[in-house]
Amino acid sequence: MARETLNREQIVRAAIELLDAEGIDGLSMRKLGQKLGSAATAMYWHVGNKENLLILAADEVWSEITLPDVPAVGWRPAARELMYAVRGLCDRHSWLVRVITTYYAAGEGMARFQECAYETFDAAGFRDADLDWAVSTPFMFVTGMAFMSGSEVAGIKERADQESAEQPEKEAEAIARINAVAAKYPRLSASIKAQAQRGQGFTEQVDEVFAFGVETILDGLAARLAARSDAV
Repeated sequence: MARETLNREQIVRAAIELLDAEGIDGLSMRKLGQKLGSAATAMYWHVGNKENLLILAADEVWSEITLPDVPAVGWRPAARELMYAVRGLCDRHSWLVRVITTYYAAGEGMARFQECAYETFDAAGFRDADLDWAVSTPFMFVTGMAFMSGSEVAGIKERADQESAEQPEKEAEAIARINAVAAKYPRLSASIKAQAQRGQGFTEQVDEVFAFGVETILDGLAARLAARSDAV
């Protein structure tokens, strides 16, 4: 594909596909050029360097989110919908969290989402600096959860599980070390034992953990508003 037949949109969409398949470390201008049947130099011509391409790709995927009608549904359902939407976005594009926490990836796609978030918490009654913190807090939680349950972390766990299956004596040693340390701390020890009885750890409970976190944050924000109203 000749350079003049390419455009930035085609390159960004192809980059997103490559990022979804291989992650940030798997993205290169050479691979992208091969995917599009063009030279790597054509990629640089249209999108600059890899950093700029990552920023463009990150901003593009934000447009996938369908924004809630805040006046129609109310602030709390809208906030919940936005939080779950971001989680879904990060699940579909596991590289996104790494980009938005590494680069200043501001563009139309993210700005559109942020405007809705500000509308949501403004409708709740937050003002000034409190409005900024009310917008930021839920999404710091969501991106943190996305990182903890993302493909890179999952890959590390998968490799560890595979090694444990291949060498069960190492797994037994690791469990023994964990239990020995936890035995000094009764609450931690009780939690580990309870999780073992349920047969679930963090990864297996991630949906429940996420739902608990969402509602706890929203409860806290609502309580803060109520306390402020009572004080007036």
